[in-house]
Amino acid sequence: CALISFLVCYTRIAKLETKMLAIRLPADIELRLENLAKSTGRTKTFYAREAILEYLEDMEDLFEAEKEVKQYVQGHLQQSH
Repeated sequence: CALISFLVCYTRIAKLETKMLAIRLPADIELRLENLAKSTGRTKTFYAREAILEYLEDMEDLFEAEKEVKQYVQGHLQQSH
């Protein structure tokens, strides 16, 4: 079940040593974040952390894919010479 996997993963993250990160947000984004937190009973920190983790995973996947494409192209070009 994805929910159980998520909860286990979140529990592991929550038990890790944490560091503080302060960010400045435009008022409209902070208000949206605050409203979401209030309506769900979660904290703004929870949603900010989740957003950062998802973004990091996406960017890591993108950079890995770009690296693999570059290696493929370089290998393909070397084979054609």
